[in-house]
Amino acid sequence: MAHVLRAALPGKVVIGEIDAERQLAPGEVRLKSLISAISHGTELHFVRRTSPFAGKYFDAALRAFVDGTDKSEHDPDVLGYEMVSEVTEIGRGVNGIRVGDILHSGTPHQDETIVNIDAQREFGYPVTVLPTDAPLEPALFISLGTVALQAVHDARIKVGDRVLISGLGAIGLLAAQLAALSGASAIIVADPLATRRDLASSLGASEAIDPIDVAKSGGLGLEIKRRYGLGGVDVAIETSGAYAALHASIAAVGVGGRVVSVGFYQGDAIGLRLGEEWHHNRPDLISSMGVWSCPHRDYPLWTRQRVTDEVRDLLYGGKLKTMQLLTHRVDFRDAQRGYDLIMSNRAEVIKVAIVFDGYYAHMAKVGHLNAVS
Repeated sequence: MAHVLRAALPGKVVIGEIDAERQLAPGEVRLKSLISAISHGTELHFVRRTSPFAGKYFDAALRAFVDGTDKSEHDPDVLGYEMVSEVTEIGRGVNGIRVGDILHSGTPHQDETIVNIDAQREFGYPVTVLPTDAPLEPALFISLGTVALQAVHDARIKVGDRVLISGLGAIGLLAAQLAALSGASAIIVADPLATRRDLASSLGASEAIDPIDVAKSGGLGLEIKRRYGLGGVDVAIETSGAYAALHASIAAVGVGGRVVSVGFYQGDAIGLRLGEEWHHNRPDLISSMGVWSCPHRDYPLWTRQRVTDEVRDLLYGGKLKTMQLLTHRVDFRDAQRGYDLIMSNRAEVIKVAIVFDGYYAHMAKVGHLNAVS
């Protein structure tokens, strides 16, 4: 039997058993897990039972949330979508993948997985073949990197634009780097944690602001307009999922500016006051979403596979820096500790990896064991 990580009581996870020993169907591959990463936003909301999926499900035909329990094959209690694995078996009809390849897949935290290649692509998490002799850790940021890249694409950043990034988790830190690669002349970042602001500055941010510190003088949006003139920033990308940060992003852009919303917002919109700058400056508010059957806004030029492969190449080409973003590793059997770290110590925890049997042997085989701290 294989084992999978599930949300249990609020704040708790458990390891359950699944049957992954069946014969492969055409189009499927069998994967042995090496390392995966915990999502600090989406997964934590499932674990805490605060997501819209608590008591509702997303009806794909209606494109709407409906009261009740999901009757499809989707299991909202299964956690994870950032997995790095080794291919151990290939079914008929699979092309371009060989036994021994290392893949990134948007699949759950489980020690063995059967993946249908076409189904993964249709769902928005296409598998991506990784360099076989490289460290595994950069691949832990592929899914989040696709979120950041799609946000930057949705932002339509031009050479010379001033850009605000709110929220300096992994997505925000990646988005700030991608904004610089896109030609932004000033990248202002905002986060209440000094450690994250310092990290963003070391990665190239032009200015880092504590939104709590400027709250007493009118808030982040007003502070940016005082510093940069009435035009404020051209683009704001909000990644934190906090309604107050979304309001500040709207307030920070000028007339006709663009606000790209990436965060996974929960509950009622306390702190979001649409009668203020939203109503008076008519900025565009863009929801950036690349899964749940939402195509890229430049599809078919940009497919989900192209976005994913581009992020992989940026990561392994050294243009996106992630070494400082991976702060902790936990064993699969001790996964609860990883979630506890995230929930209790946000100042020091940016990304937590889950390590499976075979990880250290693989890293030693490819000569990168000394890179594991």
